[in-house]
Amino acid sequence: MSLLKLFYPDQCNACDNLLSSGENLICTTCRHALPLAHFHTTTYNPIIKLLYGRTSLELAVALFYFDKKTRVQQLIHNLKYRGKKKLSAYFGIWLAEQIIDIEAYKNIDCVIPVPLHKKRLKSRGYNQVEGFGKAIANALNKPYIDDVLYRTKATNTQVFLNRRFRSTEVIGSFSLRNEEELKGKHILLVDDLITTGGTVEGCFLALQKATDIKLSVAVMAIAV
Repeated sequence: MSLLKLFYPDQCNACDNLLSSGENLICTTCRHALPLAHFHTTTYNPIIKLLYGRTSLELAVALFYFDKKTRVQQLIHNLKYRGKKKLSAYFGIWLAEQIIDIEAYKNIDCVIPVPLHKKRLKSRGYNQVEGFGKAIANALNKPYIDDVLYRTKATNTQVFLNRRFRSTEVIGSFSLRNEEELKGKHILLVDDLITTGGTVEGCFLALQKATDIKLSVAVMAIAV
């Protein structure tokens, strides 16, 4: 054991207990207790329902259900605000394992992350969905494209807004460059958390500048 591990042992990112040998990022107890969504195995899909009439989705999948003061909230908080970047790819690999053999997901042409505004990216130092998106793209053997969809304005931190204003704040915040690169493609948009659906709706409005696209969504968690 290194001196660093001796004085700063690895902790579970969901409960803060010390990790045992062989555990990585999340302890076994928490991993089994996390509320997996499993939308890919059921006919009821809350993401499709949330965005019905607002955005036309081919596929929608989430890894977890999200609620306040839970393990999932702590995981997302650690990823976004405490520099625990490795969680992003960890979640991507976990979700990819669930969908990789589903025929419908083999029709995805590319994976695009919801972008951060350049000011937010500079202050945080990373886009928290990058590892998530790249892991899924790698599993599906599809390109990861992060230079066409961009955020035009820095929105307020969403947690301080009610559900109505979260949605309206973000819908007009995205734009598209080099749209010909996406012509005719089935796009898998990836994000960390879906609450009102405003971010997905805003991204889709921007992506529609590209002709003949199809849109699907994969997120780490959906708020309940």
